[in-house]
Amino acid sequence: MPKILITGASGMIGPLLAARLLQEPQYEVILTDIIKPSIPPSAKYPQNCTTVQADLCDASSLDNLIASSLPLDAICIFHGIMSAGSEANFELGMKVNLHSTLNILEVLRKAKKEGEKPLRVLYASSQAVYGQPLPEVIDEHVLPTPEGSYGAQKFACETLLSDYTRKDFLDGYSLRFPTIVVRGGKPTQAASSFLSGMIREPLNGEECVIPLKDRTFRSWLCSPKTLAENLVHALHLKDDALPKHTRAINMPGIGVTVQEMMDALAKVGGEDKLKLLREETDEGMERILRSWGTEFDNKLAYGLGFQRDVTFEQAVRDYKESLKTQ
Repeated sequence: MPKILITGASGMIGPLLAARLLQEPQYEVILTDIIKPSIPPSAKYPQNCTTVQADLCDASSLDNLIASSLPLDAICIFHGIMSAGSEANFELGMKVNLHSTLNILEVLRKAKKEGEKPLRVLYASSQAVYGQPLPEVIDEHVLPTPEGSYGAQKFACETLLSDYTRKDFLDGYSLRFPTIVVRGGKPTQAASSFLSGMIREPLNGEECVIPLKDRTFRSWLCSPKTLAENLVHALHLKDDALPKHTRAINMPGIGVTVQEMMDALAKVGGEDKLKLLREETDEGMERILRSWGTEFDNKLAYGLGFQRDVTFEQAVRDYKESLKTQ
């Protein structure tokens, strides 16, 4: 039974992957976060899931977590301080996004026994590693030049994950996620949080503030449903799918403007929901948003077997349908 440890399991991506894995009987899943995570309520095999409270910024807590979890087949490093939060609190972003991740890699390196197969590591990176100036279409050959602390921390971890892989300490892939929409739950500290909020909040009868007055503003998006399937696929990538020193993949997405998102909201939720959207200018937030790429060539990901969403409207319909089971 493959045994998988997921950090950041009280966030959004961790529970998303856990819920998908626990639909099948063959996976054993360990969820950890600084607050004790919950087993996803949709899990078909909840008995295959263990939850552990751990502070990954504390050396002894991290050591105990890894020691008690081994042997593992994979670890998914999904914890972190989001973009706007990292920009507002540099020290916290460095502590959580950079240092705790590097500490995990070191613990895994030291725990690996001679002759043992390297552990699969999936690292949650982001399109925020890219900054302006950017070409019209971005692929993995474009040099990341992050304009925010969050992207800089992610890129630093990507580089070292590839080096640890090259040295056969582990078998890692850095997955550069698009913005995941529509996220459930509450707004986050991500600069892109409003992109889920402008669908989620109106469908819940609440107001959402859009932090820029530009309906042509375009974002690169992926639905939670598609992301979950792609994460499972990443767990099973061959260890020679990419050269060991270049392990970053731009995950598939689709480009959607603010206006197109409004159109999808009106079509799925009704025209009246548009009244709950308020457009304002937040210069700091807008600066971060406009530093990101808006069009990606996902040829590498498609060649590796990853999938993309067909339409944004379907992502909205999927979210609306999910509300019936909450």
